[in-house]
Amino acid sequence: MDKIAVLIPCYNEEKTITKVVTDAKNALPEAVVYVYDNNSTDNSAKLALEAGAVVRKEPLQGKGNVIRRMFREVEAECYIMLDGDDTYPIENAPEMARLVLENKADMVVGDRLSSTYFTENKRPFHNFGNSLVRFAINKIFDCSIKDIMTGYRAFSYGFVKTFPVLSKGFEIETEMTIHAVNNNMYIENVVVEYRDRPEGSESKLSTYSDGTRVLWTILKLFKNYKPFRFFTSLAVILTLIAAIVFAPVFATYLETGFVGRFPTLIVCGFVELAAVQAFFAGMILSDIAKQNRRQFEMEYNRVSERRN
Repeated sequence: MDKIAVLIPCYNEEKTITKVVTDAKNALPEAVVYVYDNNSTDNSAKLALEAGAVVRKEPLQGKGNVIRRMFREVEAECYIMLDGDDTYPIENAPEMARLVLENKADMVVGDRLSSTYFTENKRPFHNFGNSLVRFAINKIFDCSIKDIMTGYRAFSYGFVKTFPVLSKGFEIETEMTIHAVNNNMYIENVVVEYRDRPEGSESKLSTYSDGTRVLWTILKLFKNYKPFRFFTSLAVILTLIAAIVFAPVFATYLETGFVGRFPTLIVCGFVELAAVQAFFAGMILSDIAKQNRRQFEMEYNRVSERRN
C-alpha cells in the first residue's frame, strides 16, 4: 500500500501533463503519481510516462468512469486528486495530505472560490454555476462546503473504498461532496489559488450540458439522501396546487350551494391524493435511508479495520 497516491485523470492534456507530474513528484517525493488516460488522442500518456508517472488506461469515457477505476485499483493511506490541466497549485498538497494522515480527515476540499477563481476564470457561466451549486447544496444538506465542484481534493482510504461512484462525467465532484456530507464524514477546506488554463489548453467541461447534469444530480441525490424532505416538499407543492384550483369551486359552492365544476373538483381530489401518497412515501423511504446509513457505518468500520 502506498503512503500517498497522487491521482490525475487525463484526457488530451499534452501541453500541461509533464509539468503537473513533475510538480507532484517534487512536492510529494514520497508519493506515487498515477495518471489515468481516458482515450487521449494526443501524446498525454507518453509524456506522463516519461515524466515518471504510473500510467494506466480507462476505456469508458468520462471523468466519473476514470475516478471509479482509480478508486478500485489504487491502494493508499492518502489520496491526492487533481486535474492534469495545471490549474491547481501542487504546493497545497502536503498540507492536504497532513490533514488526512494526521488529523484523520475523510475529505479535504481544495477551495478555489475563496481565492482567485472568479478573477482567473474567464467563463462567466462557470462562475455563476459554481456559486449556484454551492448555494443549493449548502442549503439542502445543511452544510458549509466552500467549493463543491473543485477537482482538487484529498481523501482517506476509508472514503475511497466506501464511495459508490454512480456518475459518469463531471458531476462526480458533486456526488463526492454530498456523499461525505450525508454520512457525517470529517471534511476540511484548504484555500488554494486557481489559475486559468494556459493558452492552447481547452476545457473538457461543457457549460450547459454538464451544468444541467450537475443540477439533475443534485436533485436525484436530494431525493435519495433526504427523501422525507424531498417528498414532503413535493406534497406541499401538490397541496398548494390543489388548493388554488379548488378555491373558485368552493367559492361558487358557498354562493350558490351547488358544485358547478365536478371535473375540476375530481382533479383537485386526485392531486391531493398524490400529495398524501408523496408524504407517506417520504416517511417510508426515510426509514430506508436511515438503514442505509447504518449499513454504511458498518462497512466503513470494516474497511478501516482492513487497512489497519
